[in-house]
Amino acid sequence: MTRTVTTERAVRELAELDDIEFAVRLLAATPTQEGRDPGLLRQWAYAAEEFGAGLDPARGTARIVERDGGLERGLIARYTSRPPAVELYTDTLAAAEELVDRLGWRDWYPVGSVRAAALAHEAVHQRLHRGPAKAALRRSLGHVVLRLGRRTVYGHVAGADEIAAHAHARAVCGLGRSPLLLTAALAATASPHGAAAAHPHGREK
Repeated sequence: MTRTVTTERAVRELAELDDIEFAVRLLAATPTQEGRDPGLLRQWAYAAEEFGAGLDPARGTARIVERDGGLERGLIARYTSRPPAVELYTDTLAAAEELVDRLGWRDWYPVGSVRAAALAHEAVHQRLHRGPAKAALRRSLGHVVLRLGRRTVYGHVAGADEIAAHAHARAVCGLGRSPLLLTAALAATASPHGAAAAHPHGREK
């Protein structure tokens, strides 16, 4: 059996997982989350999903730069804050669209939706970089690190921003499944390391 057939069978098995399970796995695989209680991770996953899906649609103000080289770097898109810009990797976008057709997932990801979802995803990262949305996400997660009188300080939950961004992209782009499934499938088929490959979104602060 060829590696391609084996890999695509594994990818189709991934599609049997629901979006929340993908979110929980993303949190569990994020540095600093090792050893966390699975119930707590699931609670955070639900909260981040609801937060992202409930965000008002807003067009990102960052400059869009299209370039190649995403496949070798394991990236579809990346938000950079200095200066604000979204890098879109056209080779990875094309590979993702081809994979959708090959797997028969077009009902979930209409033509052109991968690019639209990537832009919506990175727009959320821009909003969460600093400002009220960042604080609102922390409150919704409820990860309390300090109580001092009436003051409550909420901590950062690594990976929650990714879940929120994916949930927002699914909601505003009308996708049948979260982009988390597609990025996992792309990583598994495009990399010799399979599903252990880097997540196809990145940010430079």
